[in-house]
Amino acid sequence: MRLRSLLISTLLLVSAVPGQAADLLKPYKAVYKAQWDMGISFGGNAIRQLQRDGDKWKLSLTAEALIAKVNEFTEFSIQDQRIQPNHYEYHRKLIGSNKDAVLQFNWSTQTVLNDIANKPWTMDVPVGTQDSLSYHMQLRLDLAAGKEKLVYKVADGGKLKTYPFIRLGTETVKTPVGTFEAIKVQRDRGANSKRNTYIWCAPELDYMVVKLQQVEKSGKEYSLLLDQLEFTEH
Repeated sequence: MRLRSLLISTLLLVSAVPGQAADLLKPYKAVYKAQWDMGISFGGNAIRQLQRDGDKWKLSLTAEALIAKVNEFTEFSIQDQRIQPNHYEYHRKLIGSNKDAVLQFNWSTQTVLNDIANKPWTMDVPVGTQDSLSYHMQLRLDLAAGKEKLVYKVADGGKLKTYPFIRLGTETVKTPVGTFEAIKVQRDRGANSKRNTYIWCAPELDYMVVKLQQVEKSGKEYSLLLDQLEFTEH
């Protein structure tokens, strides 16, 4: 299962007032209880951390269990209320199935250098293109702005893909951190798709993801539930 498409960043925003997106982001460290199936079902913790250094931001994920480890991060800036990724890496270690991917964006030429399995190539990308982690940040900005149209161009696997989402309303989500009325969104893969992804974002926590659930076509499942939360200065 492709964990990088499952793990959701935390973007902490109160509103989407023009020119204030960077001020509304808050560095944090969050721990999620994770359950996933990679042929073997097992659980563990997923740690998400948002850090800031001036106008540069880094969102990272580390998920580790006895037989698997995932390390993923995106480095980005904010331009005109838009998340602009600059560098992305994904590393997975699993018995018999390791994977590495690196993306380097060049916005002056509107290209991205993909290096997957040590096979680099470059492709053109339009302004606004995200990586497999940074688009989650843009999703959070858009939810905070009250947008109904949630569609993102994502450089993923050497291709430019379109990721649309549908707002499904609100649901109550109970977590060890507290109980929240969360906005529920679904990845729109078409009416006949057997793969479903749902994300719950809590306005009370400035649209932080408090729960995620994905079911693959094979029936394998992956889920996250917020377990601990700490706001940091950097």
